[in-house]
Amino acid sequence: MYDTLFFFKALHVVGFVAWFAGLFYLVRMFVYHEEAADKAEPERGILQQQFNLMEWRVYRIICNPAMMITWGAGLIMLGLGIYSRSVPNYLAGEIGNAGWMHAKLLLLVLMTAYHLWTKRLIKRMEAGERPFSSWQYRLLNELPTLFLVTISFIAVYGKAGRLNYAYLVGGIVLFVGLLFVGARAYKRARARKK
Repeated sequence: MYDTLFFFKALHVVGFVAWFAGLFYLVRMFVYHEEAADKAEPERGILQQQFNLMEWRVYRIICNPAMMITWGAGLIMLGLGIYSRSVPNYLAGEIGNAGWMHAKLLLLVLMTAYHLWTKRLIKRMEAGERPFSSWQYRLLNELPTLFLVTISFIAVYGKAGRLNYAYLVGGIVLFVGLLFVGARAYKRARARKK
């Protein structure tokens, strides 16, 4: 039973690494797509068309399959734990505190919503809309970082039974603050160069 669990655990890791890579790359392209809107024609049209094509490819070829692998392998691991006495059942709290798995699943649902929302953004940009500035897209590009850090800490400390939610929330607030300060500093540095 453990060989099967390890196989799906490895598949789960491959899936979420690819999923995060795709989301990071996708929203970074949104930044460039938005900046291309300020160029003169014909450069603007050529760049926007190319970025739109690249966005759809990343979304369909990297993000979607990676999300499905992540969810599929994760749910299979949960199923193996629930239906087998030889594998720990994380939802029932056989390892650590059961609340960590519920928190992780909630964050995965929110990340999936973010993933689906990026598809709407691709469609809006394809239609010529400019829903956000390049700086706002840069901030949106940090959202997967927040998911990655939070989910990783929840999984590691939750499995060990050492998850302190007060420290987790405090750490997340501090991390968000640091990301925001860094993004503003980068924005100022770019403005000085111009």
